[in-house]
Amino acid sequence: VLIASFSDPTFVSAGQVVLWPKGITWLGYERIFSIDAVLVGYKNTILYTATGTAISVTLTLGAGYALSRKSLPFRNFFIAFFTVTMFLNGGTIPMYLLIKELKLLDTMWGVILPGALSVWNLIIARSFFASNITDDLTGAAEIDGCGQIRFFFSIALPLTKALIALLALYYMVGYWNSYFNAVMYLKSASKQPLQLVLREILIMDQNQEMLTDMWDIIERQKTAELVKYGVIIVSTVPLLCVYPFVQKFFIKGVMIGSLKG
Repeated sequence: VLIASFSDPTFVSAGQVVLWPKGITWLGYERIFSIDAVLVGYKNTILYTATGTAISVTLTLGAGYALSRKSLPFRNFFIAFFTVTMFLNGGTIPMYLLIKELKLLDTMWGVILPGALSVWNLIIARSFFASNITDDLTGAAEIDGCGQIRFFFSIALPLTKALIALLALYYMVGYWNSYFNAVMYLKSASKQPLQLVLREILIMDQNQEMLTDMWDIIERQKTAELVKYGVIIVSTVPLLCVYPFVQKFFIKGVMIGSLKG
């Protein structure tokens, strides 16, 4: 995909481009970055991703730790309450009306808050805390006068680096690729995330006015092909740059709950 994004689409379509570019052209990237909205979309997406990831990881760690403690009143009820939402939801229209009543329409909170807590990630966090933060450790801390809040911040969190990295990566990818909430709840072009901006670019390139000149049609099609590949690169490179730094934690994190004993 990277090589095809700056190779002549004629050679790409003919299957002549494999691991080396042919007919190098930067027309696709020039088309993408000639639109000011792309930089605005990058800024918005980075803001939504950073803020959303911080909120989501905080909520997931707090709720996961609480649900892992057997001393939590009505613990089984809360676990069932969260689990039900994995199978049932209110639907698109009720959700839109709820966001509207909360006055979150056309704000970044309308993009972030509806998906701030993933129950799947919550179950992972709960399993990690239940397996690694034992009641014996909690009891020893209580004997020394350590309360639950201090125990969580001073003892539990430092022992959960792999879990934090895993949750941060999952949420970061989710917010970076977030599309549906932005379509539903954002109206202002200045608040659109990158994925929505790139979608508009593809639509513009595919829905051009009818052209009578055959050569113009061919050139438009070539540009559209370059833009498609370029859009993939532009939207995924930031995540590819971040992944190597959290890879070792990610590998440890995905093994959570896979072994028992």
